[in-house]
Amino acid sequence: MAPDGPYRIVILGGGTAGWMCAAGLSGLLAAADYDITLIESDEIGTVGVGEATLPHIKAFNDMLGIDEAEFMRATGGTIKLGIEFVDWLRPGVRYIHPFGTFGDRWTGADFQHHWARARLAGTDSRSLQEYSFAVAAARANGFEHPNDDSKSIRSTYSYAYHFDAGLYAAYLRKWATARGIRRMEGKVVDVVRDPDNGEVARVTLEAGTQVSGDLFIDCSGFRSLLLGQTMGVPWIDWSDWLPCDRAMAVPCAGVDPLTPYTRSTAQRGGWTWRIPLQHRIGNGYVFSSGFCSEEEARRTVLAGLDGEALDEPRLLRFQAGRRAAGWAGNVVAIGLASGFLEPLESTSIFLIQAATIDLAALMPRGGERVDPRMVREFNRLFEIHYDRTRDFLVLHYTANARVGEPLWDHVRHMALPESLAHKIALFRESAAAPDYKLGLFSRDSWLSVLEGQGILPSAANPLAHRLSAAELQARLDDLAERIAVNAADMTPHDEFIAGYCAAGLAIRPGGAASAA
Repeated sequence: MAPDGPYRIVILGGGTAGWMCAAGLSGLLAAADYDITLIESDEIGTVGVGEATLPHIKAFNDMLGIDEAEFMRATGGTIKLGIEFVDWLRPGVRYIHPFGTFGDRWTGADFQHHWARARLAGTDSRSLQEYSFAVAAARANGFEHPNDDSKSIRSTYSYAYHFDAGLYAAYLRKWATARGIRRMEGKVVDVVRDPDNGEVARVTLEAGTQVSGDLFIDCSGFRSLLLGQTMGVPWIDWSDWLPCDRAMAVPCAGVDPLTPYTRSTAQRGGWTWRIPLQHRIGNGYVFSSGFCSEEEARRTVLAGLDGEALDEPRLLRFQAGRRAAGWAGNVVAIGLASGFLEPLESTSIFLIQAATIDLAALMPRGGERVDPRMVREFNRLFEIHYDRTRDFLVLHYTANARVGEPLWDHVRHMALPESLAHKIALFRESAAAPDYKLGLFSRDSWLSVLEGQGILPSAANPLAHRLSAAELQARLDDLAERIAVNAADMTPHDEFIAGYCAAGLAIRPGGAASAA
């Protein structure tokens, strides 16, 4: 440690994880107190197929002072109002997980209790989907920035982005280096630990350069060079609950209309994704090698393309799970080095963001040693983020009616994490849905998937019975009408993008984007 100078932070690895971490720490920490170096090698590839995000990314960009339109132009960005799930319950059924609320809170009870009361009484047959403005806007292919007036139905949603992950990393790299982040090119060939305390003292690059630090951040991807290999933090395998272990990814040419949502379609051996960017569409097939061959996955994803394939399908291998801890000694892992959850709900970038912000809040300063209490708190939050996200993903699989298909029969009958089994039972019995202060997904997110996957409540909160049946129905009718009328009046997503952030990107051979 350098007690009289800035606290030395070394980030190993670039890509989305490394540069989000570097930019986030640069934006949150006092520059005079920290010296941040990022080591990456252009020869080492990154996974780089993540193209869909969650609304939290807007808060991250806003924190950094990034201009939204400029960023969207630079990354081929489009708007994402939610995720459409096709055939997940059974073939022919689709629903949207929206980035917005379902209805209003009346008489002290959350909206789903009023909806459940009316449904159980047989007075209202509408799906919960009909009470989300974000769902209606997505179906109408519309988008406008949310209204600042909290009383407006047009204030009841948020949004995320689809963008080219490689271009986003490049954008943040430029942003961060312009603000003092030091970038070093090179491959790490040796890691030296302090013989007294076992912490990482320095790393050696292929050219012989040695880089010392006080805190090392492992963004080395699936290799987990520092946290996994060097510090020996074990891997917790979740493949029993999330058996998909492969993805076949391929970009294709774009088509009209430019939809403001991601699409996930259930397949025999897993599910396919469709993510519309300005300059192309990202596609892929996440599948379980135990139930689908690589060749079948390749044929399936190519057969489902909307436009001409821009590259050969690329195979990725992975395992669902996380490290037993995200911080050990003076090493913190962020991104794939800390864990992996399939991209079903676009959680990877959020987990990078959350870890970066948690780390910044718990970061030691120059002259201080790592406080074990801060490490324990980081790891507590790390477990919450991963474990609650895992439960949400498993919910999609276990609640299915795709009878007679081996993968779907397997996940429908598998033993669930106790935490998820409790959530499902509670909703069935009382319409109560998870509403955490910590963790990724809100109550409304849980509601969309619980109902979408056919899990329905058998009772409602007693507070929902304070309204008369007639008054309740009048409120439900009014809400559904306001949603439908306002969604139909939205600016088409294509027009919004063309007027706000048209990118002018072209596709080079291999599916990569460049300025046209």
